[in-house]
Amino acid sequence: MLSETAYQILDYFFVIFHFSLILFNLTGWIWQKTRKLHLYVISVTIFSWIGLGFFYGWGYCPCTDWHWQVKRELGETGLPASYIKYYLDQLFGFSWDSLTVDILVAVLGVGALLVSIVMNYRDKKTQKNQ
Repeated sequence: MLSETAYQILDYFFVIFHFSLILFNLTGWIWQKTRKLHLYVISVTIFSWIGLGFFYGWGYCPCTDWHWQVKRELGETGLPASYIKYYLDQLFGFSWDSLTVDILVAVLGVGALLVSIVMNYRDKKTQKNQ
């Protein structure tokens, strides 16, 4: 059992880390230098949602799981399954429909994966032709 201060630090860490990961998953394909890493990271993310999701519930994210453990230690209850829904609710002050958020996240995630595959293929093809 950690101190409340340690849990608060972990809470801030997970907010920064998770939002950074989400931002990279959505935009990492843009820059040629990050495309290979992006393809790996978005693939691991999608695998988590589906592969680990088969065992823990569709859309499973270990980062959300660990962050929710921290939030529960800080006394927060009623946490939704979706990290994005939680922060959309916090940001806009009302409860977003869970299914709508899940569909939006899935479409954006799969879209980022497909764009990453195309961009990495294009880069490989361009390098081959040089």
